[in-house]
Amino acid sequence: MDQPRIAFIGSGVMGASTAGHLLDAGHSLSVHTRTRSKAEKLLARGATWADSPGEAVAGADVVISIVGYPQDVEQIYLEKGGILDRLDSGCLAIDMTTSSPRLAREIAKQGVGRGIEVLDAPVSGGDKGAREAKLSIMVGGESKAFDRALPILQLLGANIQLQGPPGSGQHTKMCNQIAIASGMVAIGESLAYAKAANLDPETVLLSISSGAAGSWSMSNLVPRALAGDCAPGFYVKHFIKDMGIALRSAEEMSLDLPGLAMAKRLYDQLAANGHEDEGTQALFRMYLEK
Repeated sequence: MDQPRIAFIGSGVMGASTAGHLLDAGHSLSVHTRTRSKAEKLLARGATWADSPGEAVAGADVVISIVGYPQDVEQIYLEKGGILDRLDSGCLAIDMTTSSPRLAREIAKQGVGRGIEVLDAPVSGGDKGAREAKLSIMVGGESKAFDRALPILQLLGANIQLQGPPGSGQHTKMCNQIAIASGMVAIGESLAYAKAANLDPETVLLSISSGAAGSWSMSNLVPRALAGDCAPGFYVKHFIKDMGIALRSAEEMSLDLPGLAMAKRLYDQLAANGHEDEGTQALFRMYLEK
């Protein structure tokens, strides 16, 4: 049986590595991204360029998207001439963008009306997880579509779970981001305390990262920050976007999340100071410089 032809929309920090794994597996790949130069390495490896998302999906069996913001997802899927307009009935669409649960449900609903299966499948693991194909992939949608997508998703991630109906993947990603947000603040306060107590942060990290306080963020992001490396594995501006989605979704459910609200205020301050295009570990520098 021939491998499905895949259209890939978006080739940023996460998307470029993700698309590369599909090429490695022998898939035929058409790509589109707003800035063509970001796709040049994929094109050099055999991917085909498309001038628009609609053009990319023409003739494809599967489309995978990972773009920046919910408004980008809405545009590429729902606008006239976009993905749902151009994708053939019987095809599969997988949106890996962290986006709005409500929008994910709307895209899935419109997909059903056109005979297109749609999954929302946001990811966690950052640039490192994308490069190593070890992403955690949280999926919302129908089980039949999930089973169809699984062989492709297994090329990209190590922990792939169907969470429930459309929108459930996005809700699960919000759970992930909520846990990270308050954790980043706690780590920052820990570093500030270490500095005030005249401790060496790197030595402190050796002790606490392997104990009960340990976390992925502590083990992977604190060493980058201490080395002065704030290159984005995940952008501050995108984390702010995610926290905003989570707060709005929580409000719709009459849920108060004060820890998340505090974390977003601190990241908003970081962005206002000109660091929105840095990695989320830039928050630690703010604490260390106090």
